[in-house]
Amino acid sequence: MEKILDIIEGISYEKGLPIESVSEAVKEAIVKVAKETLDSNISYEAEIDKRNKTLHLYQVISVCENDSPNVEDKNNFISLNEAKKHDNDIKIGDELRYELSLEDMSRSAVNALFRELEYKIQRLIETQLFDKYKSQVGKIVSGNVVRIDNLSNTYVEIDEIRAILPKKNRIKGEDFKVGQVLGAVLKHVSIDRQNGIMIELSRTTPKMLEELLRLEVPEIKDGEVEIVNCARIPGERAKVSLKTTSAKIDPVGATVGIKGVRINAVSKELKNESIDCIEYSAQPEIYIARALSPALVISVTLENNKAIVSITSEQKPKAIGKNGINIRLASMLTGFEIELKEIDNLNHNIQNINENTAQEAPKNNLDILSSLFKG
Repeated sequence: MEKILDIIEGISYEKGLPIESVSEAVKEAIVKVAKETLDSNISYEAEIDKRNKTLHLYQVISVCENDSPNVEDKNNFISLNEAKKHDNDIKIGDELRYELSLEDMSRSAVNALFRELEYKIQRLIETQLFDKYKSQVGKIVSGNVVRIDNLSNTYVEIDEIRAILPKKNRIKGEDFKVGQVLGAVLKHVSIDRQNGIMIELSRTTPKMLEELLRLEVPEIKDGEVEIVNCARIPGERAKVSLKTTSAKIDPVGATVGIKGVRINAVSKELKNESIDCIEYSAQPEIYIARALSPALVISVTLENNKAIVSITSEQKPKAIGKNGINIRLASMLTGFEIELKEIDNLNHNIQNINENTAQEAPKNNLDILSSLFKG
């Protein structure tokens, strides 16, 4: 059995697997093969002698009470009286172990053992890879495009594994070529016996935008600026709410960068997606008003999970946006259903206030301000 252990140690080194995990795989494999080729009714236990690097297989027999019905199962149990013939100090619950010769295993049993070891080692490799990529879910990974199938699904080789970017997770209009380096968010990882590890990528999830901002904006990476929420309509427009606990940092300015250099770099990676950055407010009314930018709103009234937004007819198209995209993103970002309430006579009311103020002919600017608020 030294040869088998040498082979397993070699595989362990080559694949970067822990020796302990490989040792357990060896023991499980030899027990399984023993049950299949020797006697399935016997309890086996495998043991590795680390000092001599040898593998031993034992038949395990448990000691039970003299009148126990288990005594009938002579393969796995022995009465206390019988056990004492072997060891006078033995007690109920102890075990007797008889070593079985591995050298007498048939060729078919040896072949079965190699197949079982190969299977278990493969499972160990897959489990290790699964744990590695599971920890990267939500992060951006990159690799080379190796294939694009007839359904426009893109296959990407990431280190030692192949991932898939489904067409539905691709920004509309994007076109990739074999050999191209592609970055995407690791959206989902799974493992099964038939297909092994399956990794799904995405470029349409809001996480993609968040991770790109972390890569591009040092203040976000360092935690000085926090991304509160993010809403996207991939390839068209997105809104990001930001906040900071530092009075010295403008979260929107830091994210946009000088002359928009930072936000433009992120936009370029997302096929020129337009990105609106707004400062988060813990007060929902202010947060909703900011989320509807570039529109200017008059007031926001909350009714449970619904926001009634008063707005002029002039600003309403801006609040709605092309094909309703602005109001949809604002709703996604804030979590409120937004209803616009158009105010037509606002300018008329302001005009009346100004006329009344002029007639009263206040003496100074303080009087003017007072009369406006009274009106």
